[in-house]
Amino acid sequence: MHREQITTLEVLSQAASGKKARPTPLLFVHGAYTAAWCWQEHYLGFFAEAGYSSYAVSLSGHGGSRGRHHLDSISITDYAKDVREVVKSLPTPPVLIGHSMGGFVVQKYLERHQMPGAVLMCSVPPQGLMASAMGLLFSKPTLMTDLNSIMAGSNASMETLRESLFAQPVAVDDLERYYRLSQRESHRAIWDMTLFNLPSVSRVKETPLLVQGAEFDHLISASLVEMTARSYGVEAHIFPNMGHGLMLERDWKKPAQQILDWLLEQDL
Repeated sequence: MHREQITTLEVLSQAASGKKARPTPLLFVHGAYTAAWCWQEHYLGFFAEAGYSSYAVSLSGHGGSRGRHHLDSISITDYAKDVREVVKSLPTPPVLIGHSMGGFVVQKYLERHQMPGAVLMCSVPPQGLMASAMGLLFSKPTLMTDLNSIMAGSNASMETLRESLFAQPVAVDDLERYYRLSQRESHRAIWDMTLFNLPSVSRVKETPLLVQGAEFDHLISASLVEMTARSYGVEAHIFPNMGHGLMLERDWKKPAQQILDWLLEQDL
């Protein structure tokens, strides 16, 4: 595992190993409040071992990337430009795998670029965050308050992190480490996802899509994942007994294996 700096964007990467290398690389795009590290836990190694050169970008203002000092001015369009920048640096066009906000960024990128494939994991739907926010307000009002506090610059509790990401047991040491690595998110990006910069569904449909969600996701409910899938004319795959952090949950290998099977079915 090594780090690269691509014009001040942090990119974690792991070369294909173990099996015959596949021709198509993978580019992972993280969600809000996190960075490329969330893919380093399990997914980069898993897919590299399966033969896929794997890359994870920290979007501007996140992790070791540029823009931390002006995070609140960074837009979803800026994040999509980050994706374009990394895609252009790769030897061949990758499959894009976006989680939560990262899935929304992937949809925005696909408005202008057709790719070999894309995976939307617990993604913000093309209709935006409004339905998610209203659902959270009524079902988990305390969690909604805590997330708003993070946006205002306050520190979240580890319990908020656990409730946001996990439906399965998580080791205390891991939770503490994830807590230390978590960060604020751009106000502008949140508003873009809520109302001001929603994807054009008709322009995204050219790229083959896999849509995944989690049964006990408090942030992007299974019903919203199903709405995303319907918007793009594909099936939603909802993983039982899992939460929003599919790539970090105890059963992370289940959605990872489905992605791998789908990639092979697509001959990617």
